[in-house]
Amino acid sequence: MPLLTITSDIGQQDFLVGAVKGQLLQLINNITIVDITHELSPFNYPQAAYVCRNALKNFPSGSMHLVMVNLFEERPEHMLLAEHNGQIIGCADNGLLTMILEEVPQKVVALELDKNQQKNTLYCTTVFSRAFNEIISGKKLEEVGDASVSIRVKNPLRPLLGNNWIEGQIIFIDNFENVIVNITKEEFEEQRKGRSFKVVFKRDEVIDKISETYADVHEGEKLALFNSAGYLEIAINKGNAAGLFGLQGFSEKQQQNQSQYNSNRLFYQTVKVYFE
Repeated sequence: MPLLTITSDIGQQDFLVGAVKGQLLQLINNITIVDITHELSPFNYPQAAYVCRNALKNFPSGSMHLVMVNLFEERPEHMLLAEHNGQIIGCADNGLLTMILEEVPQKVVALELDKNQQKNTLYCTTVFSRAFNEIISGKKLEEVGDASVSIRVKNPLRPLLGNNWIEGQIIFIDNFENVIVNITKEEFEEQRKGRSFKVVFKRDEVIDKISETYADVHEGEKLALFNSAGYLEIAINKGNAAGLFGLQGFSEKQQQNQSQYNSNRLFYQTVKVYFE
């Protein structure tokens, strides 16, 4: 039975998630739907890329994924359907696809939108549904859409590097208010080169070791570890790190706004590791 995941920034407050699922169940034969999340923050590409990247890669080869994030940043003429490492991904042509994959997809086609149709979420759902059905029926990706499309590319948010430091941005705050930073274990160790280190945030909070579990420190103490996705995480054992330290998710828009207020806020959105 075909497997389809849905990830969106729609939220759960109104009818729309239910309506999207209803459309999918009507239009795709014998589909199993799996929700990743519908609570992504609007317009937050690094957060969406982090969640999608680390969820979708755990699904079996041949799984299909519908990513409905910031569908209408611009008036769309088409949607995208990509095939990469055995996964099929449908999303808007807004740059998110290359942020999720951290590279250009192996195959990608444009799914044209009818110029006479109102461009809304449910109409886009029907377009994706038709394409997924064709893939299920055995068609190759290039038979489903226009393979000559030139897609929009956005680079994933990368940490900044220096000889003796690495600076990451907070890309996700989970349900326990643990703070996830865009520094992977591999990047950390490559930059560290066996040296001692200090993880510094909010100007003066310091952690000088990496824990394996939250229980490695006493209740109420701060810690750093690499989470199940391999990303640096700042947490408090049985506490709320983001709330206690006033840490915030990184915002590309704030970075582009060079006001003094937004520059100060960046101190609460970044984590820096010093090596010595």
